[in-house]
Amino acid sequence: MMKYVLASMAMFWAISALCQNTYRAQVIDHETGDPVPGASLLLEELDKGAVSGADGQLTLENIPNGAYTLELRFLGYETLRFDRTFPLESGEVEILYLHHHEDELEELVVRSVRSSRLIEDVPTRVEIIAGEELAEKGNMKPGDIRMLLNESTGIQTQQTSATSYNSSIRIQGLDGKYTQLIRDGLPLYSGYSGGLSLMQIAPLDLSQVEVIKGSSSTLYGGGAIAGLVNLISKTPAKEAELGFLLNGTSALGLDASAFYSEDFGKIGTTVFASYNMGTAYDPADLGLTAIPKFDRLTLNPKIYWEIGKSSELMVGLNLMREDRLGGNVDYIKGEPVADPYYENNETRRISSQLNYSNRLASGAVLTLKNSVSLYDRSMEVPDYLFSGKQWSSFSELNFSKGSKKTEWIGGLNLWTDTFIQAEGNENAPLDYDLNTFGGFIQNIWNASEQWTLESGFRLDYQEEYGLFALPRISAMFEPTELLTFRLGGGLGYKPPTVFSEEAERLQFQNILPIDPIQVHAERSAGANFDVNYRLALGEEVTVNLNTLLFMTQIQDPLVLVAEGSYYEFQQPEGILNTRGLELNMKWAYRDLKLFFGYTMADVSQQYDGELQSYALVAKHRLNNVLMYEKHENFRVGLEAYYYSPQLLNDGKTGKSYWIMGLMTEKSFGERLSVFLNFENFLDTRQTGFDTIFTGSISDPQFRDIYAPVDGFVINGGVKLRVL
Repeated sequence: MMKYVLASMAMFWAISALCQNTYRAQVIDHETGDPVPGASLLLEELDKGAVSGADGQLTLENIPNGAYTLELRFLGYETLRFDRTFPLESGEVEILYLHHHEDELEELVVRSVRSSRLIEDVPTRVEIIAGEELAEKGNMKPGDIRMLLNESTGIQTQQTSATSYNSSIRIQGLDGKYTQLIRDGLPLYSGYSGGLSLMQIAPLDLSQVEVIKGSSSTLYGGGAIAGLVNLISKTPAKEAELGFLLNGTSALGLDASAFYSEDFGKIGTTVFASYNMGTAYDPADLGLTAIPKFDRLTLNPKIYWEIGKSSELMVGLNLMREDRLGGNVDYIKGEPVADPYYENNETRRISSQLNYSNRLASGAVLTLKNSVSLYDRSMEVPDYLFSGKQWSSFSELNFSKGSKKTEWIGGLNLWTDTFIQAEGNENAPLDYDLNTFGGFIQNIWNASEQWTLESGFRLDYQEEYGLFALPRISAMFEPTELLTFRLGGGLGYKPPTVFSEEAERLQFQNILPIDPIQVHAERSAGANFDVNYRLALGEEVTVNLNTLLFMTQIQDPLVLVAEGSYYEFQQPEGILNTRGLELNMKWAYRDLKLFFGYTMADVSQQYDGELQSYALVAKHRLNNVLMYEKHENFRVGLEAYYYSPQLLNDGKTGKSYWIMGLMTEKSFGERLSVFLNFENFLDTRQTGFDTIFTGSISDPQFRDIYAPVDGFVINGGVKLRVL
């Protein structure tokens, strides 16, 4: 009897052995043809895996007969999912091609939500511009971040001066004063400096740009009603970096910059320096500058010190000097002109940055942040000079602790903001002094594998305007890896100041100071809902679809009203509403990528029962980009942007228009690349189909600028990496 049992067991083992299969593959970089070592292959149903060796080859053994799904992953590449039925028809080594990740966002850590999570794990909707996309935008405008932001859905940069190019950010149609622009979590670009900040920040020392749309006052205090833009600086890497960029334009502009970074062990450093120059440029031959004459120098050194195993310190300094002169072209060129019109802006900035962090024995982290900034600016037009200094500071002490399921962070803040007028209306100086004390607490909780909740609460006390309680909550539901839902909302506020787009257009002439007894802080409530879906069509085509629905309401917004020969900020009872949707779609097929974006922003204001549209908002916008790219070899892209008609402040309606551009870049190895871009090659200009001023060239009365004024511009240059 025993011999029959043994024989049966032997037959069972033999059959089982025959039913075990082996899968062999080699992982190859699709663009370079090189093997990819370290890629991981997972057979989920059997919890089996393998890692590719130096030659890119891997082997999975003991696979029973049947149909299975395999997943191949490697950092920086698209995840490859495919099905195989065993036994295979062929036992040969299969070649698996990996494609570089189309937007590199899966590996990016989000910093603006005050956590250390990857972007796909955060309930708050965050958009990140990084990697090759950031480099492409930097090539097109190496001197400022205006184009970098303007080409995103839901964001529109608003030019506030026809001749000096001053601009501000509008998120989802709201005035630029409602957007908070920060750098590495520190508010450096608000108030008096807001009108020129976009034009004075070079993007070449940035590692990424993060955008949160909708109220973010709970995270960063007053001012972030429309949203938040956080500029994240590069930090020292393991390998030293020394790079240079030189760019020239057909408008006779020049950009030269250098970036150095090195980690010496306990000490690291980064140094960014740039020189940007523009020449008086008048493509419409009106006699007025579309691009002003300007010279700007920027220096930003930072030191990183690893004090011990558990503590780090960063100290940085930002220095900037710029002289900007727009107006009558002949006058700027030094020719004799009777009664010329001009706008002269002279700005100086010095700001410090400090960040100290200490990891405690419990695993919690204690962080101290501080910045102090001095912004000195003078604005001169014929017969009027306005100047002053803005002193501002920000200090924060926060405590954070996280686990696998939850993450807590809480802290205390102190903001100081003082403006001292030097020149202007002596009888009614625009001086102010705003001090704000705040505390906040925030939690991110992984309720389950599919649900993540983020909640926060801030309490601010503003000496002039009182106490503000700001709750905020966001939820993320992820039923599958390919589908994500996010819903969030919160309250916001902004203390009143005279520094707005309307005042900037008037060069602060005849503007009366704000009386804190007559006005109160603006308050807001907003909510966002977005759906993100990713679809793979075969092994080479991927489609990403994102839809965002948004709504923000501001109670009793400040309005600049003409009172005789003066202008006064008043606060009639009413509301300002913005609502709409953003639609983003990305298609990727091998080396070809197509991006389509649509923004619908319906912005209205209601006072005394009368409802009217908000000025200078394109209700419909299209963003289209077609890109062909060979990784680390060359890229060529075609862009097309559409703006629908906009209501103007004079009651008229501007015309719709298209802007198209062509970008090219060729790399020669890892150290050298050259680029050539054709910006706005349709030569779309407001001066081509509408007017920008009335009256004479000596005394122009400027209309709203709703379309480009600089027209078709070619720029090209070289990037060289020495280290």
